[in-house]
This record gives sequence, C-alpha cells and structure tokens, in this order.
Amino acid sequence: MVFAGLDIGSQSTCAIIINDKEIVAHALMPSGVNPKQIGEETLHLVLEKANLSRSDVQFLIATGYGRYQAEADEQVSEITCQARGVQELIPEARMVLDIGGQDIKIILLGKNGRVIDFMMNDKCAAGTGRFLELMTQVLSIQLEDYGPLVTQSRELIELSNTCAIFAESELVSLIAQGKKKEDLARAVCHSVVKRVLTLAGKISITRPLVFTGGVAKNRGIITILKRELSFAPLVPPNPLITAALGAAYIAREKSLS
Repeated sequence: MVFAGLDIGSQSTCAIIINDKEIVAHALMPSGVNPKQIGEETLHLVLEKANLSRSDVQFLIATGYGRYQAEADEQVSEITCQARGVQELIPEARMVLDIGGQDIKIILLGKNGRVIDFMMNDKCAAGTGRFLELMTQVLSIQLEDYGPLVTQSRELIELSNTCAIFAESELVSLIAQGKKKEDLARAVCHSVVKRVLTLAGKISITRPLVFTGGVAKNRGIITILKRELSFAPLVPPNPLITAALGAAYIAREKSLS
C-alpha cells in the first residue's frame, strides 16, 4: 500500500508518496495561478516517478493554501502537516520556523510532534520569501547571492521599514548614498530575521528549532538567524517537502486507523 501527501503552496507545490517504511518518490513544481491544475500535475509527476497510478494510492491528504482545490480524500491544515513532517525527520524538534513565499509560521511542539501553540504573520509580504525576491530586484542580485554578500558585509545597516513598498524606497535611497551592496543585502536579511523573531518571541523561542520552507535554503538568512539566536537552527536536507511529507504520514495513519 502507498499513501500520498500534496502541499499546494503559494510558490511551490510538492507531492510525496510513502509506503509502510519510507519515501517512495517526491515531486516539486512551481505553483501558478491555478492551484487545482498544478496539484494534479504534481501528483501525476510523482506517480510517474513511482511507476504507480492514482488507484494505487490508498489515501491522499492535501494541505497548503490550495488544498481545497485538490481532489483529495481529506484536507488538513499546514500547521498540522508541518508539525507531523518535522517530527518524522527530527523527532527531538520543539519549535518549527517555516518561511514560505507568502507567510511565516511559528509552531511550538510538544512530545510526539503535538502542536502546543502557533503564530502566523498577518497578510503582509514583510519577512517572507516574496520580500526577499522583491529586494533582489532593487539590489540587482539573485536569491543565492544573499549568502556570500552577507558574509562580506562590514557595516550594519538597519532598515526602518519592513513593509516591502517602503523598504524598496529606503533601499533605493541607500544605494544613492553609496552604501555597499553587501551591507544592503545584510540589511534585508536582518530585516526578515528581526520580524520573524519578534513573531516567535510571542510564544517563546524553544530549542531544538527546525527551520523549513523555501527561505530555509537562503544562506544569508541562516547566517543572520544563527547570530541573533546564538545557536544554529536545524535545517532538514530538503526543507521544501516537510508539509507534504507530514500530509503523507497523516494519510497513512488515517487509512490504517
């Protein structure tokens, strides 16, 4: 028997198939403007990778912002799926920091991955992957450039605005003042981390802390986060798949219960 999890996020969509013991296959595609279509395409891709058909899947759980567009057996919240996926990969985790394209989730975990509390950002791009993307356009850099630039920075500059629109204007002004690109890249990353830690502080930062989501692949953010926390967050090998993985394990548990 195999079970599937499908996470339709704002920036990427992930599908995972597991059996009784391990991950059979996973597929990751960029999300578009049609959650139903991208969900079907990603599921088709992962089934193709696993050499399976839809009828082979015993139970399918959908999660993510587009979950209600998917033809799944059941829909489960991202908070629950993130917690379950992280608990499977890193059982000792007590807090999850998930930063995606459009939102931030802070999840406090109890034993066995039980969700004790959580916080999410308001409907604003500040502190999210979208904010980092927008600022790359102003700085004329790529997302992967944040890491090397942050390590080269020698001047701490603090952006006074976390709003993407005002921060963009502030960056343009700082560029006109002749500020160095590496210091501005560090300022952008510091702005994101500052906003995230303010949110996390509302429910108390707890170790071990696991960092997931697309922004967990940004070395600049990890560098600043480590400095501010005074410890290194744990990052799974593929931080983009944890919600889909959790969905797949919940699917297995529901099917066998």
